[in-house]
Amino acid sequence: MPYRILILGASYGALLGTKLVAGGHDVTYVCRAQTAALINEQGTEVRIALRGEDTHRSFFSRDLTGTTRACTPEDANPDDYDLVCLAMQEQQYSHASLRDLLARTAATKTPCMSIMNMPPLPYLKRIPGLDCAQLRSAFTEAEIWDAFDPGMMTLCSPDPQAFRPPDEPPNVLHVGLPTNFKVSKFHDAKLDAMLDTLAADIDAYQIDGKDVPVKLRVHDSLFVPFAKWAMLATGNYRCITVGGPRSIKDAVHGDLEMSREIYEFVSSMVIHLGADAADTVPFEKYAAAAQHLLRPSSAARAVYGGAKSIERVDRLIKLTAASLGMSHPSLTEWVAIVDAKLATNALEPA
Repeated sequence: MPYRILILGASYGALLGTKLVAGGHDVTYVCRAQTAALINEQGTEVRIALRGEDTHRSFFSRDLTGTTRACTPEDANPDDYDLVCLAMQEQQYSHASLRDLLARTAATKTPCMSIMNMPPLPYLKRIPGLDCAQLRSAFTEAEIWDAFDPGMMTLCSPDPQAFRPPDEPPNVLHVGLPTNFKVSKFHDAKLDAMLDTLAADIDAYQIDGKDVPVKLRVHDSLFVPFAKWAMLATGNYRCITVGGPRSIKDAVHGDLEMSREIYEFVSSMVIHLGADAADTVPFEKYAAAAQHLLRPSSAARAVYGGAKSIERVDRLIKLTAASLGMSHPSLTEWVAIVDAKLATNALEPA
């Protein structure tokens, strides 16, 4: 019996959605009316390179076992679905139609799996001993999340790197780094069985007898998705500089020892929260991967494109550290740089 999954966001969300549809499940994307019409007419195309192959293959949703459709936020009814996936950036949920959809999702107690870099507040409330009241200023509108039951919210680390190719339609996604999604359990038997089924069905899909990268891995620990915090603090947000944007590779390798220091500080903070060292990723592994990340992060591209708000995982990390009595001067410096750039953007006419 296929699960019915509502994915808020048809850009990055199309990667997880395509994997779920390949596994035989039914996916509905929530997006703008024009994009929804395109997906309903043509489906989606996600390009992934198989292991050992230099050329990306195109995976068209129309050729896969499950079904794909799309709708606007106003037309989405979360009560019709087994799982809601949050695949937009945190600040986007402040839009009136999405705020309303989130309120309806919370009211129906539909289980949610976030694949945002920014962990929703209900998920953070699942962390024992974490004072979430001190973290609210990191969110665009913290009150949006107040109605959610923390037990119905889990977090999936958006580790795979993907982007919409320029000058191509919005139903196309190109996967640059085909790593795995890592999701924490709900710690509810029925909901965890659903996650296990989704993971197994994604695992089982092959093409021409070959395995297809980008899996869903289910973990017992609440902290596994937090392994990305050190990566974001070391690379993504340090792409934003006083002088302009730089690539993730340059942010990490421009001063490798400082990068190591920041990375290990954030990893130690996550361990202080309660993570096991095995939940983290060694700096050397991340630094090697960063060698291939030749573009500025999406946060940097947004900021230098004039965005007045972005996901502030950098601020969330700083506030979380402060709640534990910890700080790092470089992390504080970079939060201030991002603050200043966004403040400048806010002064520009719309």
